[in-house]
Amino acid sequence: MKRIETERLLLRSLKIEDAERVEELASDYDIAKTTLNIPHPYPEGSAAPFIKSMLEAEKENKMATFAIIEKSSSSLIGTMSIGNNTEHKRGELAYWIGKPYWGKGYGTEAAKAVIRYGFDEFGLQKVFAAAFTDNPGSWRIMEKIGMKHEGTLRNHVIKWGKSVDLHYYGILKEELK
Repeated sequence: MKRIETERLLLRSLKIEDAERVEELASDYDIAKTTLNIPHPYPEGSAAPFIKSMLEAEKENKMATFAIIEKSSSSLIGTMSIGNNTEHKRGELAYWIGKPYWGKGYGTEAAKAVIRYGFDEFGLQKVFAAAFTDNPGSWRIMEKIGMKHEGTLRNHVIKWGKSVDLHYYGILKEELK
């Protein structure tokens, strides 16, 4: 079982038992509007299949997904994953943090640890991430952990029937502080 500790967080493997809390947090409209793949309304019972799919991808060594646990409350506050593209030695960082926990630096703290995990455990040479251009909370996390803005892809995805631009950020292993 994966486990990373930071000053205020425990990052551990997701478990099926986390499904109810994932649904509770991911059901917030403000979470859904900032992510590509979280629907709104969040369908009841859909967190367990999501968690199962993440665990299956881990078995195939394609990614690592973490439950982000606030140590002081022992509460799951979000999730974070890092992909493992072994051919190109790169991985995509993806995350969401429950709205009650925004603005507390938890995303930045978790992202630093998960990027290091990707470099150390997967042997990645690069980690990249994307965020909607109208989601500064997400791309500011990327900047705070040392990722560099690599470009903006215009009308790159469709979210709720509307074309959306994405900021892409990346960090190389040798740039990690």
